[in-house]
Amino acid sequence: MTDRTSPVIIITGTPGTGKSSHAHLLAEESSIPLQHINVGDFVKEKGLYDNFDEEWQSYNVDEDQLLDELEPLVAKGGVILDWHSCEVFPERWADLVVVLRCDHSKLWERLEKRSYPLKKIQENNEAEIMQVVLEEARASYAQEIVVELKSESMEDMESNVQRIIEWIKSWQSQRTSSS
Repeated sequence: MTDRTSPVIIITGTPGTGKSSHAHLLAEESSIPLQHINVGDFVKEKGLYDNFDEEWQSYNVDEDQLLDELEPLVAKGGVILDWHSCEVFPERWADLVVVLRCDHSKLWERLEKRSYPLKKIQENNEAEIMQVVLEEARASYAQEIVVELKSESMEDMESNVQRIIEWIKSWQSQRTSSS
């Protein structure tokens, strides 16, 4: 157990499941200050990649550099890490891991709207069907901190954010009652 007064929340899921939208709304509505870090943007801004893969239209992240840059931010707590992958983050960092899920036909439409190449849409769609991110989260973190949430509508997102806010209150209350 850490002595942080604010949690570290990882919001993960296949691209297009609503991670950034959830994280943004959570940061806005939380009663405690939470810093939303879109890890993909963070990687680009800080140059934490080896190269850009033209075929997949994505950066090949230097995970060691990424973790080195994130460590001091995460150590303080009060952080939402928003990324399509979670296994790279040390287990000790996470207080809650939220895996967003979306019906594959809705996901396909969302990725088409982003003008993803067909190959990338297909790969991400298959990953969602095969529950790749969910299985990665379950294999990387304690079962009790991994939560799977449906993310197919604005109502889902609002409900999910309220659920996470309630979890934060409970997390804080457990911290204060045990100290």
